[in-house]
Amino acid sequence: QVQLVESGGGLVQTGGSLRLSCAASGIIVSDNYMGWYRQAPGKLRELVARIRTGVPTWYADSVKGRFTISRDNAKNTVYLQMNNLKPDDTAAYLCNGRRLPSLDGYWGQGTQVTVSS
Repeated sequence: QVQLVESGGGLVQTGGSLRLSCAASGIIVSDNYMGWYRQAPGKLRELVARIRTGVPTWYADSVKGRFTISRDNAKNTVYLQMNNLKPDDTAAYLCNGRRLPSLDGYWGQGTQVTVSS
């Protein structure tokens, strides 16, 4: 059974930082496309960053230079370091793991990030 458990969300002021974690079980993060998505109220879910062995790391234009996705293979955990946060970054952040980009894969329950102005 695959489980993805996110943590690290919270309330932060504009310009602050947070680090999200996604602890995986039943799936090997280094063998899969591991992505962070976010969904704000009334908006579509969007891919924020994705990492996969042997593939260039991908970031949404809106977070380039501010967010960094990384992976600890020994802990089977994926991270999202978020710096210089803006109110527009407010959303539920969800971890996803999939064998291929075309598949839906597995989802975590999400962690809320709220950035106050």
